[in-house]
Amino acid sequence: MPKIKRKSYVRRDYISPIRIILASSSPYRKELLERLQLEFSTESPNIDEECLEGESIEQYVARLAETKTKHVATSYSNAIVIGSDQALECDGKILGKPGTYENAKQQLMAMSNKTLSFYTGLCVFDSSTDKSEKDVIIYRVSFRKLEEQEIEDYLLKEQPYNCAGSFMSERLGVSLMSKMEGEDPTALIGLPLIRLCQMLRNLGVKLP
Repeated sequence: MPKIKRKSYVRRDYISPIRIILASSSPYRKELLERLQLEFSTESPNIDEECLEGESIEQYVARLAETKTKHVATSYSNAIVIGSDQALECDGKILGKPGTYENAKQQLMAMSNKTLSFYTGLCVFDSSTDKSEKDVIIYRVSFRKLEEQEIEDYLLKEQPYNCAGSFMSERLGVSLMSKMEGEDPTALIGLPLIRLCQMLRNLGVKLP
């Protein structure tokens, strides 16, 4: 089978090629962006991801997505930088990546038998023009009533400790759910491709 060659694009009003950068170290976002067959590189933004006092979850993910793009873009004068961040709210608390088994177990036990909204902030920034596209995409997930033992078994099998909500919907984590609702299932994985394509086109990147 012939290898698919990824495309690099020229901004409509520039002669020099666009450099596309994903401001993330997430392998899941990288895998999603690869679906668009674009030539891109990745760079970890290394920013403080603490929630600010009084900040809503929507404000939180929007701020982090934009901060990631702006942080990475400072090193490039002619680039399209893509940033994204995701969190959910459960019992009045903003939940992000659990980091550890114990935190993940607590998250899933709290999410059992509930319908929760996942908020994904998305920002695309053109460093040559200072133009940006920003949005927050919401995706709702209903979880079954989960027994403690099945939560423990799931975590040991999948170890989703770097995923907001402590599960991976594109893998075994789908077994924990009873329903999913939203316009773009890739938003739940961490990079809403439908909205991203629209943003890239608005900034002059030609897509199929």
